[in-house]
Amino acid sequence: MIDTTNYRPDNNILKGRVILVTGAGQGIGRAAALEYAAHGATVILHGRKVDKLESVYDEIESEGGAQAAIIPFDLEKTEGKDFEVIAQAIKSQLGRLDGILHNASFIPSLTPLESHTFDQWLVLLRVNLVAPISLTRACLPLLKASTDACVIMTSDTHGHYPAAYWGGFAVAKAGVEALVKIQAQEWEMHTNLRINALIPGVVHTSQRTKTHPGEVKKNLVAPKDLMSTYLYLMGPASKGVTGKTIFCQKHE
Repeated sequence: MIDTTNYRPDNNILKGRVILVTGAGQGIGRAAALEYAAHGATVILHGRKVDKLESVYDEIESEGGAQAAIIPFDLEKTEGKDFEVIAQAIKSQLGRLDGILHNASFIPSLTPLESHTFDQWLVLLRVNLVAPISLTRACLPLLKASTDACVIMTSDTHGHYPAAYWGGFAVAKAGVEALVKIQAQEWEMHTNLRINALIPGVVHTSQRTKTHPGEVKKNLVAPKDLMSTYLYLMGPASKGVTGKTIFCQKHE
């Protein structure tokens, strides 16, 4: 198990790097985007709602971070060719890409498998599994050109330990972990590329409120409290760590 509890990164560990964060408008994605910017990165902010992305952009600017970029798109509606357009936009506007944090996700209400419709399965797999794979593939030429590129895929406790009523979301996240193992093996010859799955655990986010509405929020970990792990994996300290599934919090 990788323990980042005592990891204390230098303020400039991400200086000169360009990092794409999906789902950057709120929750963990927002916290990660702000943290990456605070440690020197130029951050590309992805999300569906421009106003939320602009809020993160303004906060980065007010803290003196490198000017961020905003690329809004809806993963549920994005087609295969659209990911290529996104990659080309990153190349033309920023000239490089050194990391991707795949944080965007879709969690429906918890229901038994027999209640999942065909269309719901398609959305769950599309947003939580197919979109991250497709975006990474489209950006791969840029990642290969980096001297030290990192891809972080967000998994979930219920993908690692499948449980009743988590349905297609758990299936998609289990797929993410399989993908990470496969991709790490296929990238073995590229020592500048690494990919890992990260499981945040129980965190105070809007998605957690959706699935656990009656929970006492004051007992939950805040997104910012997880950022040492996000910095470790995205920064140079984790070079050589690949194909792993990492828990941000101890799981019994």
